Amino acid sequence: MNWEWQQQAACIGQDLLFFHPDGERGRHRRARQLSAKAVCDRCPVRRQCREHAVRFPEHYGTWGGLAEEERDGIGGSGRPFGRRVRRASV
Repeated sequence: MNWEWQQQAACIGQDLLFFHPDGERGRHRRARQLSAKAVCDRCPVRRQCREHAVRFPEHYGTWGGLAEEERDGIGGSGRPFGRRVRRASV
């Protein structure tokens, strides 16, 4: 797995901005997420970050400009995380 893109990320050293503290809700959470997304907007590796968060389900934090709830239901195959499609036997 290639992680070199992370060395170019605009968010380096800003974990507190990208991952919510326990119990954070409402307007405080939205404000923090908007601040994190502003950093993502100017990040040179935003696309790689977003792809990583979807391909290897990152369930917490803002990744590639998407908050947790915005990534819910997006999987590498377009299916919700953790769900597999079973094929009927013929």
